[in-house]
Amino acid sequence: MSVKPQSIEQWLAELGAPSADRDYKPGHERLLSLLSQLQLHRPKLRIRVAGTNGKGSTSCMLAAALQTCGLKVGLYSSPHILEFNERIRINGKPVANSLIEKSLNHLMPHALSIGTSYFETATAVALDLFSQAAVDVEILEAGVGARLDATTAVPADMALITPIGLDHQNWLGDTLPQISGEKAYAMLGCDFSLSAPQLAEVRSGLTAFNPVLKFIEPCDWPQLAAPGAHQRINASLAYNAITTLTKEKRITCDLTAAREAINRCLIPGRLQKVKIGSASIWLDAAHNRHAIEALLPSLPQLADPLDAILVFTREDRSLDDCLPLLAPFASTVVSRSERVDATSALQEQLALHPQGTFLVLGSFITVAEILRNLHRG
Repeated sequence: MSVKPQSIEQWLAELGAPSADRDYKPGHERLLSLLSQLQLHRPKLRIRVAGTNGKGSTSCMLAAALQTCGLKVGLYSSPHILEFNERIRINGKPVANSLIEKSLNHLMPHALSIGTSYFETATAVALDLFSQAAVDVEILEAGVGARLDATTAVPADMALITPIGLDHQNWLGDTLPQISGEKAYAMLGCDFSLSAPQLAEVRSGLTAFNPVLKFIEPCDWPQLAAPGAHQRINASLAYNAITTLTKEKRITCDLTAAREAINRCLIPGRLQKVKIGSASIWLDAAHNRHAIEALLPSLPQLADPLDAILVFTREDRSLDDCLPLLAPFASTVVSRSERVDATSALQEQLALHPQGTFLVLGSFITVAEILRNLHRG
């Protein structure tokens, strides 16, 4: 199939707007067919990160720590906030758009002919660019589940499981045992597997798949730059991964330096603070109950009380049951559909409290809209 070369934006438009639930195409056949167009070199280490919440934070912290070990680290995460190349980073820096465009122009004719999804195509581009750059370590953050997710189509050496809760039930099942059973497949074929602390239902589902799975205990992290008490779990999981790989002589690492790198790590879109005039706005991409529950212990540290919490929901889910949980932490809790202009809704609250402190919860689409408008302003 011959297709005229195009820009990144044009190719992405061909694939359609990304959305985890709409874009998810279970199975590995399409991605493996796409990867057959490439000559990939397997890195020294490939690490899968799966779970419901905390995948992005854990992946970023792990990448930062591994870099201090003198390793060249490729990080593939999703979604992006402002630019597509945020999904594909090498040693902490988004890859050049020119390299992504070159990879897309090579892959897209076959991708279009076999009907790969946005996420599958992005995964292939990431693996292509990591191989070309000869990274030492690849960190692959799962999109939906693990069993049939694109990131499990290639073999890996280590799996990390972040906290698991209810999400993407249309694809993964309506119960925690079903969902944990899907995500457990991240461990398939791995030499080492670690999990964050889990609910009993989740723990039993994971250990049924892997009886020797190690559940880590949260470390004491008094100096984490990433706001939120829940980040201690993500930091502990990343640090335990480093110590395990060091102990097993898969890497050589100064553990003190690795810990400091985790301490310094900031995660875009996760309790990210921005200023609009004299007002303080905290942005977080918590868009399911499990993520919102994890935030609750940290809310009094943002302001006591917050002037308003704005909750933006996607069309495929409702967060109405979370509003009573949030009510004690703010003078006002506002719930809107993500289709509503998030910036306008925030401006309404700013007009009432120009020096106030606000929390905005929603998907990365909501976070991106506010950040884009902030940059334009």
